[in-house]
Amino acid sequence: MNTIMYGIPNCDTIKKAQKWLNENNISFTFHDYRKDGLDNQLLEQFYQLASWDQLLNKRSTSYRVLTEQQKESLNAETISPYFIESPTLIKRPLVLHNNVAIVGFNAKNYQQFFAV
Repeated sequence: MNTIMYGIPNCDTIKKAQKWLNENNISFTFHDYRKDGLDNQLLEQFYQLASWDQLLNKRSTSYRVLTEQQKESLNAETISPYFIESPTLIKRPLVLHNNVAIVGFNAKNYQQFFAV
């Protein structure tokens, strides 16, 4: 089984998800957007498993600083440069496990997702 968590390490939701995975003995690799980067190739992998609007974090500071015009123009064709420029626009955590994605953290959902 291959499990990768994508995000930023100082995010509280990331910390909760990491704690849950560790407590349930699920090994994972952490991909820090800031250190390990985010490019179009990785985004394409994400899009194969989740839609751009599922990935968009409308609660993030990065989203709130976008102008209304920018927000209104977001779609499948325009979102990628925003994600690459500001990976915090992607909901956290994004976990890929056996070619399936789970976006965000909810202990009950994780329990079902990982069949613990």
